[in-house]
Amino acid sequence: MALLEVNELRTSFKTDDGIVRAVDGVSFSVDRNQTLGIVGESGCGKSVTALTIMGLNNARNTISSGEAMFDGENLLAASSGRLRELRGMRIAMIFQDPMTSLNPVKSIGWQLVEAVLLHNDISKKEARERAVTALGEVGIPRPEKRVDDYPHQFSGGMRQRVMIAMSMINEPDLLIADEPTTALDVTTQAQILELMRRLQEDRDTAIIMITHDLGVVAEIADDVVVMYAGKVIEQAPVDPIFTAPRHPYTWGLLGSLPRMDLEIERLVQVPGQPPSLLNIPAGCRFNPRCSYAMNRCRVELPELRPAPQSDDHLDACFLDEATKARESVRLLSGAGASPGAA
Repeated sequence: MALLEVNELRTSFKTDDGIVRAVDGVSFSVDRNQTLGIVGESGCGKSVTALTIMGLNNARNTISSGEAMFDGENLLAASSGRLRELRGMRIAMIFQDPMTSLNPVKSIGWQLVEAVLLHNDISKKEARERAVTALGEVGIPRPEKRVDDYPHQFSGGMRQRVMIAMSMINEPDLLIADEPTTALDVTTQAQILELMRRLQEDRDTAIIMITHDLGVVAEIADDVVVMYAGKVIEQAPVDPIFTAPRHPYTWGLLGSLPRMDLEIERLVQVPGQPPSLLNIPAGCRFNPRCSYAMNRCRVELPELRPAPQSDDHLDACFLDEATKARESVRLLSGAGASPGAA
């Protein structure tokens, strides 16, 4: 059984303008020592999925259903007290902006010690020793000195290392990382990814990496979920996503990536904008932006189905197999996807 198994997860928000269906029937699983990448444009439901699993949405205007089975326990049915016990101890989260996640008026050491004492019956001295060790493990120089510094005394990359130290200090079984490298330069980003990989190997941690950067996914993920407008539109192990993608949206994401192996004059972009989750289009949610859209795409919602030769590669698209294979080859050859419909 997988460490975390999400089944038909749905999350909507009640607003003055109507119901926002942010996550609509999402399912996936992740096991120990495995990394699941969740990718898609801003507003596709990636972060809301994570916040729902963690129980961090505002209960007053949130409607959630489905299951998030963590080690046999449904997190969506757990009490707020039980979720507080799990958060920080068995499930931890790294947020996108460490400056807004760290308390600016408390020292780094104070915040790390608090995280330890909240879940462990040990002395403050032992907790401080664990904090110093954690800072050293994530590459903070002179951790015995820096432990008393404040967040503004750290660079952006170092603050992100502090957030990783805080999330890993209680050795959680599951780590959810919500775009942890977005604001970092390329060198620091590579260091952070290598750090997360090393900590995972040392502690057998399962990781969910939420990102819009397919380069990060290629670097760290074992399996990939591609989301669009609140739904999963493609799901597969990482290699087939890059070598045999099956959905036009995935083709668009891959076509917008720079290639070192080919001379490409101009990158391909996905036309248009994601739909408003207050006013989701009929049929396939990607159809208004898809050059392959057929009449049925505008009225029928495609189901997520396995590929004929691979039960672990699923996509939600009505295109025939010959077209999917042809356009995947065109994309990988550097020609880009065909501009016309199938």
